[in-house]
Amino acid sequence: MPKKIVIYTPSDFVCPYCKQAKDLLKRRGIEYQEIQLSSEDDQAWDDLYVKSKMKTVPQIFAEDKLIGGYSELAELDGRDSLECLK
Repeated sequence: MPKKIVIYTPSDFVCPYCKQAKDLLKRRGIEYQEIQLSSEDDQAWDDLYVKSKMKTVPQIFAEDKLIGGYSELAELDGRDSLECLK
């Protein structure tokens, strides 16, 4: 059974690293759930920070375990073409 991948992205501004992360997941055939947060929703961002200790996007989780952002995802891809997420 594939791992559940969740990627948090902003809903009201363009994030090039978010697009790159989603494109990479798609290229590797990995399904993901995208959760978009509004910049106006301070509580949602605070909750996400408590979960990840990160203030940047994207924030990518596999089975509720933080992978990191795009750089960490790209590093995983370099190691095993994201097979570890399948």
